[in-house]
Amino acid sequence: MNFNLLIAFLQHKLEDDLFMLGLYQCILSFLVACFVAVVSIPVVIKISELKSLMEKPGDRRAHKVPTPTFGGIAIFAAVLIAYFLRPSIDQTDVYRTNLSIVGMTILFFIGIKDDLVGIDPNKKILFQVLPALILIFFGDLKVDYLYGILGFHHVEDLISVLLTCFIFIAVTNAMNLIDGIDGLAGGIATIASATFGAWFLLTNHFAMACLAFTLAGALIGFLRFNFSKTSKIFMGNTGSLIIGFMLSFFAVRFVALNASYRFDPTSFFNAPIIAIVILIVPIFDTLRVFLVRILAGRSPFSADRNHMHHILLDNGLSHIAATAVLCGTSLLNTILFFALHRNISNTESLMILGVLFMLYMLSSFLLKMRVIYISTHPRRRMAVMRREFQTVIGGRRIIDYL
Repeated sequence: MNFNLLIAFLQHKLEDDLFMLGLYQCILSFLVACFVAVVSIPVVIKISELKSLMEKPGDRRAHKVPTPTFGGIAIFAAVLIAYFLRPSIDQTDVYRTNLSIVGMTILFFIGIKDDLVGIDPNKKILFQVLPALILIFFGDLKVDYLYGILGFHHVEDLISVLLTCFIFIAVTNAMNLIDGIDGLAGGIATIASATFGAWFLLTNHFAMACLAFTLAGALIGFLRFNFSKTSKIFMGNTGSLIIGFMLSFFAVRFVALNASYRFDPTSFFNAPIIAIVILIVPIFDTLRVFLVRILAGRSPFSADRNHMHHILLDNGLSHIAATAVLCGTSLLNTILFFALHRNISNTESLMILGVLFMLYMLSSFLLKMRVIYISTHPRRRMAVMRREFQTVIGGRRIIDYL
């Protein structure tokens, strides 16, 4: 990336009155959403305590005391209020953003029911398809161009619809799966929504930018309590469902807009890969655990403690430290790909992504080995580690270490 051109581009933007108006709108929406979340969460906590709507500690739970799980209510309220209070200066995507609010509302009620009484996983996936179909058929939102990645360019309508539905389901469930420790899902989602929002803002798609920064503001307000020791709250399935849905919406629109303006200097010619990188932690972690479960002969949806955040906790990291490591990984990869995207081809981008996934798998292996090392008596460590490595080299139980 030519940083002189980038600086010149930003200077030009700062002199653009329409851009500055959009920027002020995004800042206002961010602050309103953050304020609503901060004000409403104590009320949600109080009601949860009065009604005994608390998540109790368990084998796969990282918390030690009963904790309210309805932070998603405050996130939803913050996004809704800030979105409808904003002054609109851009009609380009308003219809689609309105449809996304409809979809988010559907998933909000599904999430509430899931947090209260539980929902069958298969039914929950079907419910996730409905909001996606609303955006696809009523908002003409779909991935129908793949930028020549692996030789694919334009995609047939049916394949495009199926691919878009898959993206919504995959990202939504990936966000749900990483919601296992304080701040992780919220932190990753904040980085992702702010990144998408910044690109939408710089390309004058102000309605999309405003919605993305609204979500980021709501999440910042939520994280204030998610990290608290005295007023802690979790986002619950309600929060992870609506956050995953909104991030899917941003990702698909990001890919679609780059296809429409692929000759514009602000566009990415490898937008699908950039979208994956922005969501690299939930996507890689979900892909890894699903792969391990399938190779072990189990259902990919079976529960376990094999997520990267669990492995980091087992290595002695605190919730904040583990979240910082994974959020830092997400931010670093995003910055690197944004900086280098014009200097590498689609094929090279895909190869780098593959190498990063291999490194992710290797990291989980080494961290699991370290857990064995630190949990073994010092006098027996060398013998135990030698035996473990021989087991891996011999191909026995190798899946247990991935």
